[in-house]
Amino acid sequence: MSARRPPSPSALVVATASAIHGRGVFARAAIADGTRILEYTGERITKAESERRDQARIARARRGGDGCVYIFTLNARTDLDGRTRRNIARLINHSCAPNCRAEIDRGRIWIFARRDLAAGEELTFDYGFSFKNWETHPCRCGTARCPGFIVGAPHRWRLRRIPRSRRLAIAAAARGQISP
Repeated sequence: MSARRPPSPSALVVATASAIHGRGVFARAAIADGTRILEYTGERITKAESERRDQARIARARRGGDGCVYIFTLNARTDLDGRTRRNIARLINHSCAPNCRAEIDRGRIWIFARRDLAAGEELTFDYGFSFKNWETHPCRCGTARCPGFIVGAPHRWRLRRIPRSRRLAIAAAARGQISP
């Protein structure tokens, strides 16, 4: 007996294998600039619980498990943990040249198209990670201006000050290819 997949929460997108990382979210049909595509859903948690779950994620990654981050900052007191199968938006990959943006409206997170998207195009957005833990988040987006790590646009200049050879060695180690 095969397990049935739940239907896509949006007629606009589908989840499938991604060239960027694991699975991704792709446009089923053309999507116009400014379209609200889907909601990033999950469990609302405190900052303390968010930190506890992040430490568990780091430990899981060190053991060779899933190190993906699904926690999204809502405000100064609350985060949203999107680690649920029903949240297809959790599969949207990061890009240093994103075609979507995330907006918080009344405590809900929505994904919007930043430009016209073609049918079959993978949806991406800038995760906006801080510089603090840059070494643990290698970027696989492959864009021309990608610094090699998932860091929010306002912090990318800091990465460019680190020698390229060091960044490449750390990225390879983070992917489990070699030790730094």
